[in-house]
Amino acid sequence: MHLKSGLVQVYTGNGKGKTTAAIGLAVRAAGNNLNVYIMHFMKSRRYGETKILKGIKNIKERYLGKPYFISKDPSIANKLKGVVVFEPGNPPRDYVELVRKGIKEVKGIIKSGKYDVVILDEIITALYFELVSMEDMRSILLERPKNVEIVLTGRYAPKELIDMADLVTEMVEVKHPYQRGIEARKGIEY
Repeated sequence: MHLKSGLVQVYTGNGKGKTTAAIGLAVRAAGNNLNVYIMHFMKSRRYGETKILKGIKNIKERYLGKPYFISKDPSIANKLKGVVVFEPGNPPRDYVELVRKGIKEVKGIIKSGKYDVVILDEIITALYFELVSMEDMRSILLERPKNVEIVLTGRYAPKELIDMADLVTEMVEVKHPYQRGIEARKGIEY
């Protein structure tokens, strides 16, 4: 089965559930015999919701991340281990190179005709951290075959990206257990 027409979806906002929503869409698509490709930007390991995907034959995944977090905010380095802080406009060079290779790869995957749905998990966050350019985003969206559904996730979606999308969902944090000191729980938050 192939889509007659694909749309562009954006899941953004400061609330949780962006990746989980995209994974739910992937499972639905696969259950309807669509082929799905997921590239996880800024993630170097599997989370609970993606571990189950290994057993679904028409979902393929790739992780494109480093074993550390990056931040523009030096204060976060005091709160978390493994954080690389950089000056705005000067992200870690090795990370930029890794993501550039991934962008080139994903453009080929989108144009290949093998996949009906392509999910670019955390690519919006990579855009915010200047690992991906808006020019790359435009190219991905404007040059894609019109029967390929593209799903973009991540915080800080810029207006231009929102304007290019057909569907935008903003996850908004209203209340979160972190605010009460409750740590992320395996099986629930990851």
